[in-house]
Amino acid sequence: MGASRSSGTTDEIGPDEDSGGGPPGRSAVPGPPAGEDGLPGAPAGSELLAALLDGMDAALCAFDAAGTVTHWNREAERILGWSAEEAVGRSGFAGWAVRRADADEVRTRLMSAMEAPGRQVHEFALLRKDGGRVLVRTQSAGVRGADGKPAGVYCAFSEVHAQIDLERAIALSEALLEDASWGVVLVDVDLRPTVVNVYAARALGGSRTRLLGRPLGDLVVQGVEELEAALHHVLAEGAPSAPAELWVTLRTAEGERRRCWRSGFLRLASPLAEEPVPLGVGWLFRDVTAAKLAEQEADRLRFRASQLHRAARTVSECEEPMEAATSLLDFALAGFADHVLLDLVAGERLVRTAATPFDAPGPCLPVSTGAIPTRYAPGHPALQAVERAGTVRASGAAGAADPAEWAVERRWPRDAAHALCAVLRSRGRTLGVLTFLRAANRAAFERTDTAYAETVAARVAGAVDLAQATARER
Repeated sequence: MGASRSSGTTDEIGPDEDSGGGPPGRSAVPGPPAGEDGLPGAPAGSELLAALLDGMDAALCAFDAAGTVTHWNREAERILGWSAEEAVGRSGFAGWAVRRADADEVRTRLMSAMEAPGRQVHEFALLRKDGGRVLVRTQSAGVRGADGKPAGVYCAFSEVHAQIDLERAIALSEALLEDASWGVVLVDVDLRPTVVNVYAARALGGSRTRLLGRPLGDLVVQGVEELEAALHHVLAEGAPSAPAELWVTLRTAEGERRRCWRSGFLRLASPLAEEPVPLGVGWLFRDVTAAKLAEQEADRLRFRASQLHRAARTVSECEEPMEAATSLLDFALAGFADHVLLDLVAGERLVRTAATPFDAPGPCLPVSTGAIPTRYAPGHPALQAVERAGTVRASGAAGAADPAEWAVERRWPRDAAHALCAVLRSRGRTLGVLTFLRAANRAAFERTDTAYAETVAARVAGAVDLAQATARER
């Protein structure tokens, strides 16, 4: 495909014998007048072809069977600096677009495409009009006339670095959409996935084809509002300056999974439009759930260690051992539980010795009416902890029809939904049980919470043992 600045372009590439006095090698056979192709007001075929080829992004030139330049478009002029008037009609590239020492080799390789099937790809060093050299990659193919015989060659070329940049861009996009270690999802303006790579399909819990075109709400149970808000923002305002960490809950065949995705977003716009037209959003993400959980756990351990350190310093200034016990519990409650109950063994029973308020947050204080026997029913978690001399966890928010009733039956505050009972042991004896309670809006106690509760219980047990020993001496 060549581009010609001439007003007449024939079907065969090459100068017409009756040039009509035009520049050598330029075809001067007039095309059909406007409208002769059956469309009123339509441009002449040659003018339309010249306009189309001049508007192409690729540089194009063409040679007739004798090697004379017959076509030269604007992109070729941009790359090499030679105008169509200067180029068309010249015999090959020798002496102007190629060094004379290289001219024969370049001509032979270009013109060999006239007889060879298909396209041939070569790289040449061409000369600019200003004398500089530019390495180009060419694709050349033969052109046949109406009689089927070779009539010339057309050659499309571009600067090698531009071609390499294009190939890199294509290779990058293919790699991202296949084997990238990040999830890549292309979302259209309706926020529906149009392309999903392998990593993203695995993270979203489906196949690459099954996920296409489905609303994000079908895949994400919780957190979809934040995700869609981020995508809308990118479409309207552009990409954010930094990655965002989104917590989502996914619906999978194994059940719901909570994940954290570190996400980046790119607004996709058409490169062919005069003004940016959004095509959608490129969403890149990586699952960082394990790292975030480890980070949260490390922060939690640092905070709890700091609380225990502060508690130890405060307890050392307490004159009364029971005051030390309740002060230690106040420090332990921060960020750990909503309520705490201290029940001590008195013969065959447990008696309530100290507790936080049932109806509102507050410090752990000795009960105002003195030691009151608890009315725990058999099988109560606190009684189980005493019997086993170990820690017992219980949670009733999910299984009970009325969570408040579940708590009231166990003589706990109405908002209690999760419990952890740690036994108080000192000098080989069981002194009582420590009960930590959480409301339904918090997570149930886990194994890491058990270790912390047992550490607190051991320190409280020491203070209680000292208080009992001091009372006996008195």
